[in-house]
Amino acid sequence: MKKNGTTSNGLANFIDEKVIRAEMEKAKDPAPGLIRETLAKARERQGLDPDEAAALLGNRDRDLDEALFETAREVKKGIYGNRLVVFAPLYITNECGNQCAYCGFNARNDDLERRTLSSEDIRREVTVLEDQGHKRLLLVYGEHPRLKADWIARTVRDVYAVTSTKSGEIRRVNVNCAPLDVDGFRQLHEVGIGTYQCFQETYHRPTYEKLHIAGRKKDYLWRLHAMHRAQEAGIDDVGMGALFGLYDPIFEVLGLLHHARRLELDWGVGPHTISFPRLEPAQNADIAYHPPCPTTDHEFKKIVAVLRLAVPYTGLILTTRETAPLRNELVEMGVSQLSGGSRTYPGAYSDPEYDRPDVQQFCIGDSRSLDEVIRSIAGDHGYVPSWCTACYRLGRTGEHFMELARTGFIQKFCLPNGLLTFKEYLEDYASEETRKVGEALIKREIDTYPDPDRKRLLVERMTRMEAGERDLYL
Repeated sequence: MKKNGTTSNGLANFIDEKVIRAEMEKAKDPAPGLIRETLAKARERQGLDPDEAAALLGNRDRDLDEALFETAREVKKGIYGNRLVVFAPLYITNECGNQCAYCGFNARNDDLERRTLSSEDIRREVTVLEDQGHKRLLLVYGEHPRLKADWIARTVRDVYAVTSTKSGEIRRVNVNCAPLDVDGFRQLHEVGIGTYQCFQETYHRPTYEKLHIAGRKKDYLWRLHAMHRAQEAGIDDVGMGALFGLYDPIFEVLGLLHHARRLELDWGVGPHTISFPRLEPAQNADIAYHPPCPTTDHEFKKIVAVLRLAVPYTGLILTTRETAPLRNELVEMGVSQLSGGSRTYPGAYSDPEYDRPDVQQFCIGDSRSLDEVIRSIAGDHGYVPSWCTACYRLGRTGEHFMELARTGFIQKFCLPNGLLTFKEYLEDYASEETRKVGEALIKREIDTYPDPDRKRLLVERMTRMEAGERDLYL
């Protein structure tokens, strides 16, 4: 239900550059005492104001940065425990009508091999992903004006229709596509998408208008209000993001926080997820090789940690743009959703020669297989990989989900359900080495599970899985 403000008449720019500049100025050269006070507030898990986030990002004391990282680890563990959601992107088309200076899908990039998957192509790709063990997909679309909402909805139906020979079916389809009007979003809602994801790329409007040379994406406000239109259409899980490297990273983080606050003001719930990709090399995109505002690994770690503290109950998504060692660090201090075994062009999963810069959107930093990623998550970090979709299928989404999350719901339901999906993965897909690591982790989790009633339900469902049942949850 819409709460305050309007979303249909007039597109106001609720990203006020003067306000953000004032918040950044207020946070300049923060005193050590202010940083400690802010971290103490963050431990209460009620979020941070934008100027407080700016102070943490602007701090130059490395010892206090380490305190920031430790606080983020503490808050993340307190909310999410040791559970980590796993997904894969599936590129449906790289055709695009936009001219974005940083992207390989740029409409003027004549060297890119363009491809749009047919229904049969989709079936083939999804079968490969299901046979690897994936249950959650993010469908990614280039923004071509002829590929409209009804076609996108059809591709979603195509994905849900595929069932492989094991326990395979895709149970959650999220979508990253061009901003639609309300009727278009309603079509996606009707075919059962999960989260609608759209990145503003940069919240600094002059930079946005400079880098988006032509195409519908050049309209800053149309894109900024995409989440509002999705909510109006009934999609109550939305995901936002910024592309770091295009402009001042502190400005971008504050833009994300102001966007999240506006959604909460107007719709009663902020973003379900936030993404924070860094600019990576892309074909015929010089700016992608020479980012205007490069973000170091240390700065990037601070961005993730601050987002975890500023919006503690929002999912933070990390892609395979980053290297495996850095991804391992970021998982500890804030990331709650991780892609695995990703390939970034249409038809890539069924392509035996998948390492092809002539067709992919950007360069990948972590090329490990899904099985390798899962073994590392479980064995090296003691995290439970989760493909759980129970909340979405039982209606625990949007504002309802956030209300439950603040009461410890994630620990009560998401961890046991994550264990059940992990058990399913081990039974049907894992290598022998990964299965041994995973079974040991599940045993430790069950042995130490604090709620005897839920523990009994969990053991009962595990036994049923070993007998052949699938898709069990609490």
